Amino acid sequence: ANVCLWRLHGCLLDLKKIYLSATGAAPVKVEMPALSPTMEEGNIVKWLKKEGDAVAAGDALCEIETDKAVVTLESSDDGVLAKILMEEGSRAVRLGTLIALMVEEGEDWKTVEIPPPVAATQATPAPAAPTAPPPHPPRAASTGPLRLSPAARHILDTHGLDPQLATPTGHRGIITKEDALNLLKKFPDSKTTPVTAAPVAAAPSPVSTPAAAPLPPGSRPMYPPQSIPGKPGAPGTFTEVPASNVRRVIAQRLTQSKTTIPHAYATIDCDLGAVMQLRKEMAKAEIKVSVNDFIIKAAAATLRELPEVNVTWSGEGPQALDSISISIAVATPKGLITPIITNAADKGVQEISANAKALAQKARNGKLLPHEYQGGSFSISNLGMFGISEFSAVINPPQACILAVGTSRAVLHLTEETGALSTQQLMTVTLSSDGRLVDDELASRFLDKFRANLERPQRMTLN
Repeated sequence: ANVCLWRLHGCLLDLKKIYLSATGAAPVKVEMPALSPTMEEGNIVKWLKKEGDAVAAGDALCEIETDKAVVTLESSDDGVLAKILMEEGSRAVRLGTLIALMVEEGEDWKTVEIPPPVAATQATPAPAAPTAPPPHPPRAASTGPLRLSPAARHILDTHGLDPQLATPTGHRGIITKEDALNLLKKFPDSKTTPVTAAPVAAAPSPVSTPAAAPLPPGSRPMYPPQSIPGKPGAPGTFTEVPASNVRRVIAQRLTQSKTTIPHAYATIDCDLGAVMQLRKEMAKAEIKVSVNDFIIKAAAATLRELPEVNVTWSGEGPQALDSISISIAVATPKGLITPIITNAADKGVQEISANAKALAQKARNGKLLPHEYQGGSFSISNLGMFGISEFSAVINPPQACILAVGTSRAVLHLTEETGALSTQQLMTVTLSSDGRLVDDELASRFLDKFRANLERPQRMTLN
């Protein structure tokens, strides 16, 4: 009986091999995952496995650049990496896009079935669009000279499209890059159609070309200077620089912040004399901490005293946070990253200093983990080391506030009791607050308590 079972098992394996050799191995799909809450697309930085390599669950497959950092994608299955569909350097890969295929162990990875691209099936109805309308729709009524952005002009000139056919949506009637791309979608075959074809359709009415008329003195030109990419040194040229995921997300979030959050600003000067003296005493004991570490501690201590500032804004209203975490702005080659010092109110200046240094290093290396840059209600941006006296920062949604810190400066101060002059080390800080969460009175109280904590650091826990 056992012999019969073994023979039956062998026959089944042979049939499976014959079937797979004829139809191809069934693939296990590897798709672009969401590696951070705000991630919408990613870049393939490097493949750590090559086609034909055996893969175990938990093995690193590739490195993916998210909107925050470079994260390693681990395999969730055992098998063999059969086909890499998105090569190294692939940019702006949307979530859910198929990036690779795996097969089960023992299957021939070279015969893996590659599914048809989803984008191609979705894009099939697109070519039918140009056949429905006439080859050239009637020209839109022009109320003045055409004005194009450099990118729009380049697209229209390259594909031989008449600017009169575009619908301007930019400020003051400027035809933007998006307007040019929308026109290109209507006429995908227009690259073979020269721009001189437009005047033929409009030949019966040669008078309707106001763009050729001279402009009145003092008016702006019809077009910005023509750009010719790839020729540096020529007037009006430019070179397009590809934006990283981090840069794109920063742009989106800054725009979201400035257009949806009612920013309010309040500024105050703080005397750093006590902090400077305490730093000297700590340095004698070989304890090295920065002024910024004291600023972080003072902000955390103030949030503990005023928990109504430790809130974030959700779609339905304020949300009070149970813990106090502070985001610190770190400049990296790819953009500004804000790692978070968690439970900052419960930590001493030394521990805050160690955390800040470690997080800054990980941010610059693109190795931050998701929990190291998510959460918190408060951010600190310090440009004092660059000699900036004062500035206003943009709130990082959904947080309530961000504190902009300037450099310290020596100021002569007249002592009221003795009438003598003394030197103070003053530092200007500006609080940007979300008016929906923190009103002007609460912001003023926060800055007053923050100054008190910073000017008397003994009030804070320094362990």
